[in-house]
Amino acid sequence: MRGILLGFLCLAFGASAGEPPPLLDATVVAALAQELSGDSAKRNLEVISQSHRMRASQGYRAAAEHVAAQLRSYGLDEVEILQFPADGKTMFGTQKSRPSWDAKSAQLWELAPGEQGWVRVVKIADWKSTPLSLAQDSESADVTADLVDVGAGSTDDDYRGKDVRGRLVLVSSQPEQVQALAVDQHGAAGIISFAQNQRTAWWGENADLLRWGHLDSFATKPVFAFMVRPSQAHQWQQRLIAGQTIRLQASVDAGRHVGSYDIVSARIRGGDPALAAQEVTFTCHLDHPNPGANDNASGCATILEVARTFAKLIREGTLPRPARSLRFLWPPEIEGTTILLNARPDMAARLVAAIHMDMVGGGPETKAVFRVTRSPASLPSVVNDVAETVADFVNEQTLAFASGAAADYPFTATGGGKEALLAYADEFTPGSDHIVLTDSSFRIPTAYLNDWPDRYIHTDRDVPANIDPTKLERAGFIGASTGWYVANLTGAHTDDLLEVLNQRRLERTARMLRRGSRLGGDEAAALRRFHWAYEREMVESIGRFAPLTPAQRKMAARQIEELSRLYGDGGVEPHSRGSAAVVYTRNSDPKGPMSVFGYDYVVDHLGRSKADALALPHYAGLRADGDSYAVEALNFVNGTRTVQSIRDALSAEFGPVPLEYVTEYLAALESIGVLRR
Repeated sequence: MRGILLGFLCLAFGASAGEPPPLLDATVVAALAQELSGDSAKRNLEVISQSHRMRASQGYRAAAEHVAAQLRSYGLDEVEILQFPADGKTMFGTQKSRPSWDAKSAQLWELAPGEQGWVRVVKIADWKSTPLSLAQDSESADVTADLVDVGAGSTDDDYRGKDVRGRLVLVSSQPEQVQALAVDQHGAAGIISFAQNQRTAWWGENADLLRWGHLDSFATKPVFAFMVRPSQAHQWQQRLIAGQTIRLQASVDAGRHVGSYDIVSARIRGGDPALAAQEVTFTCHLDHPNPGANDNASGCATILEVARTFAKLIREGTLPRPARSLRFLWPPEIEGTTILLNARPDMAARLVAAIHMDMVGGGPETKAVFRVTRSPASLPSVVNDVAETVADFVNEQTLAFASGAAADYPFTATGGGKEALLAYADEFTPGSDHIVLTDSSFRIPTAYLNDWPDRYIHTDRDVPANIDPTKLERAGFIGASTGWYVANLTGAHTDDLLEVLNQRRLERTARMLRRGSRLGGDEAAALRRFHWAYEREMVESIGRFAPLTPAQRKMAARQIEELSRLYGDGGVEPHSRGSAAVVYTRNSDPKGPMSVFGYDYVVDHLGRSKADALALPHYAGLRADGDSYAVEALNFVNGTRTVQSIRDALSAEFGPVPLEYVTEYLAALESIGVLRR
């Protein structure tokens, strides 16, 4: 029975563990597999996770200097820490730079009546021991005040009949969500939040998790917020219901100030004079609170290990220099990438593909599912098919190994697990720097390696002990192999690549047919039209790296035509009328997605009330929320698509969406100068 099962599993994944790897030369696979070390990556992770890495902070700088020092010791080229102003004023495309923020100390005490007044009895929070207990962007204060429970604290009803002026408010929401109401309108002296972690199947199960908190980076009225565990908050709530007075003393020495964004950059020079100016980049995000092990010391340490591996193998002569150059970047999440690509358009123009790693090491305790996520449907790219193919190879090898069969490459670290990886090939979802790279301003195809869910994300349990070095090693191999293949992709590889593309097309077509059967009617027809257009663009995407011959183009076109004839091409797109027939073009500035990090371009330029009234950013479709729809609505604008065709493209990617929502959103972007007719 066991032998039958192993045979079935290998068939399901498309190859046996003894077959040569697809696309990559066997000598390259062997060299990378032998040199990459998940244990080495985890040692760097343990160092990085010790720093409280808020953007533009002293802790972030310490982590950046560690990364740069390691890169220099590994022998990489052009290692530098690029600096850009963090002043709360400078605009970089769609990102307003946020001021630096640092904390020196912060304590929260509960007081009790004593013989000579109120005295400290219980220390609730201390920044020195748990930096996560102080919300980011808190300002200095010394406050003694009573605690008032206002529930979520996010609506006027939460404050009705409650006097919070000069008091501390206990809220279940993130501090930033209640700041304007609680402090600006109702005069609260500070915020105590027990916000729950991001929702997963394990949401709310652990009342002792401490969540990372945020305040508004641009608020004009100084305020502070402490984060407490739900178990502590629930105890207070019961005492308040019983009529007890809870008096707290908060002392904070922290604040925003003018500083600099620090972005670590390094390069491995390409060896082909005709291609070396092009760069394939490995990216992550270095910022996050202490400990921030999986999010995202894991991605930072893994691309550091990839850089070490490439540098060593090239220096020894085991691998030649890649045809294209390899770039390695460690910016703050989303905002740092937006700033870099705007401030350094020369670098942005050189980047032809990206491998982005954000959370790649979650062990069994985190309940993580490892994903290889595609670029958005607005940016079809063969880079994603390469990444999925490499991931399938690792799946095959590790599944065979875990099942007791022979495997040439089990990809296991000395201190790590032996479970099968079972990487999941996923469609586009936003949430990390890939939304900047793939934005229509830059159009850099990106393979995004990430864990989701992770039940400890953004909490004090995101610690190195929960990181599996085997997982780091496997993520490193998938990323390194994908990047190496793309960096060396020339016309000599296109036949094999077209065959891989053809296989992946069949898988995507099967998925399209399943969705279409559930939708039916006009929606299914629009889905089919979009699908075949996407597949034709996938073929064309090879041309970014290597030219296709007329015979290759003809063969690929015939394969797509035969499939569309067999399964239906969706017919002719209906004629658009009125506002649905409008065609938009994106202006050259500003560059970047509309909602970045700590700043929203639409809110700032349209106004909060008008921005909040837009339906599309809040819409929930079949497989995405409003963030995805809003990101892609802008990305699909290309000077030829009508509003109707953009709506149909969004519906094909994420599920049906009302036309009027798309019309309204694009008109709003036109009104603030992002688009023109």
